[in-house]
Amino acid sequence: MNLEKIKEIHIENFDYPLPDEKIALHPLAQRDACKMIVHHPDGKIEHKIFSSLPEYIAPGTLLLCNETKVINARMEFFRQSGARIEVFVLEPVDPSDYVLSFAARNECVWTCMIGNLKKWKEEELTKTIHIPGVEEPVRLTVRLLPLEEGEMPSASRRVKFSWDNPDVTFASVVEAAGNIPIPPYLNRSSEESDLQDYQTVYSRVEGSVAAPTAGLHFTPELFSRLAEKGVEVRKVTLHVGAGTFQPVKSENIGDHPMHTETIHVDLPVIEAIIRAMEEGRNIMAVGTTSVRTIESLPYFGWLAMTHDVSDVNAMHLPQWLAYSEDIAAYDTLTLLRKLRDELKAKGLEALSASTSIMIAPGFRWRIIGGMVTNFHQPQSTLLLLVSSFLDRQKSEEEIAAGEPEWRRLYDEALANGYRFLSYGDACLLK
Repeated sequence: MNLEKIKEIHIENFDYPLPDEKIALHPLAQRDACKMIVHHPDGKIEHKIFSSLPEYIAPGTLLLCNETKVINARMEFFRQSGARIEVFVLEPVDPSDYVLSFAARNECVWTCMIGNLKKWKEEELTKTIHIPGVEEPVRLTVRLLPLEEGEMPSASRRVKFSWDNPDVTFASVVEAAGNIPIPPYLNRSSEESDLQDYQTVYSRVEGSVAAPTAGLHFTPELFSRLAEKGVEVRKVTLHVGAGTFQPVKSENIGDHPMHTETIHVDLPVIEAIIRAMEEGRNIMAVGTTSVRTIESLPYFGWLAMTHDVSDVNAMHLPQWLAYSEDIAAYDTLTLLRKLRDELKAKGLEALSASTSIMIAPGFRWRIIGGMVTNFHQPQSTLLLLVSSFLDRQKSEEEIAAGEPEWRRLYDEALANGYRFLSYGDACLLK
């Protein structure tokens, strides 16, 4: 399927009825006790419990997880008039690096989504926060920065944060001043339990405003069983942005601007992927965020190979580059080895870059041979990704002649009482 046909795909073909009662408002008490629907390559479907996952993963499989950590991104301020202003931190501007920005003292600038923006004029907004281990209360101030030249007005604006204790980092400020940003479709306020429930047990690198929810089902005991079976587990980082909740509003997916997310992949992980491919071992991903990270890597290799890249970590993967005929002739291992060699040549221990990759029906899957994921919203880019994976072996004619596999899978789940979306049940797609 060529790119123009892919761009003409109608998002209404990825709609399905999702009653409110099918949306899980809270997770189960035991993470790995949820249901898991297993989809086999031949189309066979099984109904299992998530704790049975190790039975379905072959020894030697490389399993890749996203270790991003959700931050307390949602902050509430009040004007003197009493108007409530919500500041939802999205991504760092100054410093632009996540690690440096969270380590900042006194001040930093972030792009934020502003709730009730029309009511926020020029004045600074302040609040007093109490940080564990710090005796004196900390005064936090936010100031809305003016639009830059050429910047269009929107709900997302640059906000300067400053606080009056130079010994306190921005990471501590966010932790004390904000609330965990549970998904908007839950239609409830965050609760104390969400602080733990909405993090994976292996979350480590702060930066996400949404959890990589497929990972919420994993427990330390489950990882121990996977290790005993000979499954190699590696971690990557993709900081999930608010764009993950954005439905596709255009009629055709070609008119939908895919959101950008920051990824970080250590050199040993890239080398582990190369080894697994060379040895013919299966590579699986936990969640669509891990999928986007890993499937982006060959294209960063192509950029390094074909462009004068002075700063590897400034690379950005545009939305449709993966569909370019210029790249089709390159095999995946060649591209991955180029990326590895480029990092080594520049003395870098990891790739830190950004991706806007769109994975839709017609996408060429290069690395991932299986995934664990949740059930996704109707008309979402994540559902496009799942559809692409399930129908990857079908010809264009077969896809046009029959019902897409994702619909059969979702109909089966709805008919069997599965719980949907972030706190819901799981799929294993083989």
